[in-house]
Amino acid sequence: MVFLKRVLFWASLIAICYGILGYHFIFFGRLPKILKKTKFTLSYTVFSIPKEEMLKSNKTILDIDALREAGIADLLVEMGRMTEKEKERLLEEYEEEDY
Repeated sequence: MVFLKRVLFWASLIAICYGILGYHFIFFGRLPKILKKTKFTLSYTVFSIPKEEMLKSNKTILDIDALREAGIADLLVEMGRMTEKEKERLLEEYEEEDY
C-alpha cells in the first residue's frame, strides 16, 4: 500500500510538471495569462511584462521567437498594450525576415 501511494504521488508530480511545460505563464503586473506553447520546453515558461511600457517594448517582447509563435501578439492586443494595426505591422517584419 505504501509503495502504491509513492507511485501515485510521483506519477501525479510528473504529470503536473509535464503539464506546466506545455504553457507560458505571462504576468501583466500581478495578473497571469496563459498561452499554450508550440513545443514542450522550459524556455519562457514564466514571463513578466511590466505595466510600464518603457521597461519592455512590444518589439522587444515579440523578438522572442517562442512567445511570438505562441501568439503573444494577440495577448498584447487583448490587454490593450498595442493596437491591431501595430500588431500586424510588427508581425510583418518578422515574416519578411523569415524569407
